[in-house]
Amino acid sequence: MDYDYNTSRNKLILPEYGRNIQKMVEYIMTVDDRSERNRLAHAVIIIMGNMNPHLRDINDFKHKLWDHLAIMSNFQLDIDYPYEVPRPEEFTEKPRRVNYNNNEIRYRHYGRVIEMMIEEAGKFPEGEEKDELTKLIANHMKKAYMTWNRESVIDDTIFNDLRELSGNKVTVKEGLKLSDQKDFQKNKKKRIQMQQQRKKQ
Repeated sequence: MDYDYNTSRNKLILPEYGRNIQKMVEYIMTVDDRSERNRLAHAVIIIMGNMNPHLRDINDFKHKLWDHLAIMSNFQLDIDYPYEVPRPEEFTEKPRRVNYNNNEIRYRHYGRVIEMMIEEAGKFPEGEEKDELTKLIANHMKKAYMTWNRESVIDDTIFNDLRELSGNKVTVKEGLKLSDQKDFQKNKKKRIQMQQQRKKQ
């Protein structure tokens, strides 16, 4: 008695649709009448769509189904597609190379985002708005510094780094005090507790 095991069958091109859909596509390719092939193709598309009803609201959902039909037929199914038929080369092309930002970060513990914030703050005219922005950035720098260095950090260290990174365009007002390290730690504990409570809910 011969058994029909999956291991002895042809490999499925798109396994998410299953072997029955693949067989339907293969059958359509054997039909001589073009109008009949078109009718059967539309029927298979409906079945494929019903298999993933949660995706119907996605843009170009129908377009993707027709692309999948073409793929399952190895681009050999000769029918009147309602969309432009994809080319096999589109699925074998190497992805384009992503150009990474090679800008050197002077202080990695602060990160590039803080450097960009300081750069923008340097463009502000002197005044209350710039002073508030400077204070926010300095506190953020202190928090970032503490993430990498758990030892105590002196505010003057942050102020000097801020001055250096801005090219003397951003300086703090005399007498400014940043948030205490204990405040940062308390806020961190609160965030952790809130995250744990959300997981339990």
